[in-house]
Amino acid sequence: MPSSPPSVEIEVDDRVVKVTNPDRVYFPQAPGFEGGATKLDLVDYYLAVGPGIVNALYERPCMLHRFPKGLTGEPGEKVHQKRLPAGAPAWVETVELFFPRWKRTADELCVTELGAVIWAVQMSTVEFHPWNSRRADTEKPDEWRIDLDPGPASTYAGVRRAAHVAHEVLDDLGAVGYPKTSGSKGLHIYVRIAPDHGFPDVRRAARAFAREVERRAGGGVTTTWWKKDRDPAAIFVDWNQNTRDHTIAAAYSVRGLPDARVSTPIRWDEVDEADPRDFTIATVPERFARLGDLHADIDDHVFDIAPLLAWAERDEASGQDAPDEAEG
Repeated sequence: MPSSPPSVEIEVDDRVVKVTNPDRVYFPQAPGFEGGATKLDLVDYYLAVGPGIVNALYERPCMLHRFPKGLTGEPGEKVHQKRLPAGAPAWVETVELFFPRWKRTADELCVTELGAVIWAVQMSTVEFHPWNSRRADTEKPDEWRIDLDPGPASTYAGVRRAAHVAHEVLDDLGAVGYPKTSGSKGLHIYVRIAPDHGFPDVRRAARAFAREVERRAGGGVTTTWWKKDRDPAAIFVDWNQNTRDHTIAAAYSVRGLPDARVSTPIRWDEVDEADPRDFTIATVPERFARLGDLHADIDDHVFDIAPLLAWAERDEASGQDAPDEAEG
């Protein structure tokens, strides 16, 4: 009779999560882990940053990027999963979403406690990609996301420069931005907003902001949607990330890269020195223990997007932006 796969039981507050195949190597090139980082190492990471990842995901519909066999380098190794994986305990919460394109609904994970994060990791989740709205009204975003996405010929120095321009515009608006590394090659800035507008208006506001950053940068930054039309050395301010059902990796989410890189909150005074490659599951726990969650007070700084909507009306009236550009 074949033996059962090895497992360990993890206590998370008042929950117990059984983690199977804890020794499976997930990140073969993770620095600081002899032989690579395992599934259990991934669990330990998320336990170490628990308050941060829960704050980033709390009450938000969440798409999961699962790697059932770890990062193997094989085609199809990653599964993008909207529906909650089968077999979830009754205490793992969900939110029902409707997807007009497919004319069907799906129950997505909705994290309200750390145990749900660890259960998702048990189900081979590496990356957590939450919506920018919450369960109370999924059609009204409460988070505006600024995605600084480097082109194929751009440098991280260009990302840093674009971040400083974005920071300047945010300061002029009276908005408080919370930066983080993307965990890959770019940088994200989150702004808490009042959930008073639907996705189309938040997207219009994000595009108007991106246009202003592009103008002030005086080169090296673009808002051009089609890749074929962009300067490959420019930083793309991806305003379309604010479209309904578009998601990016959460703060403190590990990324599906062989070195186990983490999308990590940073201070504004760290932008010029912080290297995304330095933030991994080996280094971020100590940083979190020392600094805490740098996004912890984001809910205390809510911005009204009315000035950005006025900018959007100005740009649309001038013919600079077509209302349906890159919709969806």
